[in-house]
Amino acid sequence: MLIYRDVESMFADGLVEPRESPPCVEIMQREFVEYVVGGSLTCAYPALSIYSNPRQSMQGGFICAAFDNTFGMLVYLVTRSLDMATVDLDCNYHKPIFENDKLEVTVSVKSQGKTIIHMIGEARNREKELIASATTNIYLFDKKPR
Repeated sequence: MLIYRDVESMFADGLVEPRESPPCVEIMQREFVEYVVGGSLTCAYPALSIYSNPRQSMQGGFICAAFDNTFGMLVYLVTRSLDMATVDLDCNYHKPIFENDKLEVTVSVKSQGKTIIHMIGEARNREKELIASATTNIYLFDKKPR
């Protein structure tokens, strides 16, 4: 089982090409943690005050966005393509994560067909407590010329 713990090694091995992250990823300040080839991807996101609700906990939409950003990166790593679209994303919240903590999101592929990839994920805080879980289906566009 091949495991990467830094993006630079993935560039060096030709697994991915260096590219700018889209604004939706930059604003979330994603930190790459680990990629288990053919298995899972883990990324971390700071629980910043700009993502907080009045209770100083990360607003659910930002938690869902962290899942979406991580799911998208895993699809790219698995397919080597950006030709995808989220069909659905179901996010369940289990407990709050408060400002100055870090949300660690781990996602994995459960099944992959010709046009749909089904994935699951979990998000945990620094103490490894379950914050949220999610499932998604991602549509893979046909790359044939039209």
